[in-house]
Amino acid sequence: MSPPVAPPGWSRWLVPPAALSVHLSIGQAYAWSVFKPPLESALGLSGTQSALPFQLGIVMLGLSAAFGGTLVERKGPRWAMTVALLCFSSGFLLSALGASLEQYWLIVFGYGFVGGIGLGIGYISPVSTLIKWFPDRPGMATGIAIMGFGGGALIASPWSAQMLESFGGDSSGIALAFLVHGLSYAVFMLLGVLLVRVPSSAPGVPGTARQAPAGPQVSANRAIRTPQFWLLWIVLCMNVTAGIGILEKAAPMITDFFSDTSTPVSVTAAAGFVALLSAANMAGRIGWSSTSDLIGRKNIYRLYLGAGALMYALIALFGDSSKPLFILSALVILSFYGGGFATVPAYLKDLFGTYQVGAIHGRLLTAWSTAGVLGPLIVNWIADRQEEAGRHGASLYGLSFVIMIGLLVIGFVANELIRPVDPRHHVPAPKEAAHVRRQRSESA
Repeated sequence: MSPPVAPPGWSRWLVPPAALSVHLSIGQAYAWSVFKPPLESALGLSGTQSALPFQLGIVMLGLSAAFGGTLVERKGPRWAMTVALLCFSSGFLLSALGASLEQYWLIVFGYGFVGGIGLGIGYISPVSTLIKWFPDRPGMATGIAIMGFGGGALIASPWSAQMLESFGGDSSGIALAFLVHGLSYAVFMLLGVLLVRVPSSAPGVPGTARQAPAGPQVSANRAIRTPQFWLLWIVLCMNVTAGIGILEKAAPMITDFFSDTSTPVSVTAAAGFVALLSAANMAGRIGWSSTSDLIGRKNIYRLYLGAGALMYALIALFGDSSKPLFILSALVILSFYGGGFATVPAYLKDLFGTYQVGAIHGRLLTAWSTAGVLGPLIVNWIADRQEEAGRHGASLYGLSFVIMIGLLVIGFVANELIRPVDPRHHVPAPKEAAHVRRQRSESA
């Protein structure tokens, strides 16, 4: 499947909706928690077991993005979106079969492994194309698409809950809900597959008027050998760890923080808090990434990491005495979490150029896989140990927040150390490459 080239006069503003159709679909991953209670009840699972499909999905997201990034660059966005559609939808269909047969391993394999591949390929599928269509505003362009991943749960969560209420929370009801998800997302993602186009000047598109991209250009294989790549890997990992640490345990966390006060948080209010965090996550992806086009990528990450550490400190010191302070600080942290995801493709473009930015982005997302395990592990393990020691309420999280502050400081330092990539890593311009080949031929 060759990349579909846009005809003359085709509007570049049709590309973000194509990307959104994929990202809003795969963003369902953030609504997995809706299925946890009925699965635990229907199949006799523990909370740890019911989290396995989500955890495996995030791990496979990073791995498939890393190993499939080069293919995405070579074969183009339509191929990538098609693969994402097939894998993500098939994951739900396999999960539906697993729920119907009450075989949980099939749900883990379907949603986590097969669907996780769809998550990774779908996540990176439009990034390189958007940057090429919007070289003047790369942060805004990628923010629009990646906003969909953060906002997908706002659609999927109430939709899934309504289906489970209508179909029932037993294994057959869960199977039917999975089936509807798989078929519906296949149709919705197909819109993006049919709509997406690459610009006629995109490098690597045969039969078009190709123009050499401006600025430094670095291949994916060379990029991972540079300190800039690994410093940015640390930056992303630390920022994601800090955000997902709150996101994964948001409802019980706010309940615990105010359990000893005269105004405890109800289950309904805790669910509303989770919805607010999802909205902040989504808004941060477009708002902060667009801001990065104005103030620069390094400056915006200074804000994410520095102000994020300050927000964690405010929660640790004063959060249990003020609900507005706790909620506002958590919303800011989650906006930085989303903004970090949306800004990093533009940061990669600034450092390595557009030559293989999609493949480089895919490799960088292994930082997300690491953080997806690290953040929840820190918060949950420490909370469990504190509870075993007889502590309760806000004291369950104090040490976790200190660790998160330390991780954000590490990320801040890593961001400060990032410098332009050494020219020896650049891909030679056509004339330079011909000169190098001629020299090698003469020396031979």
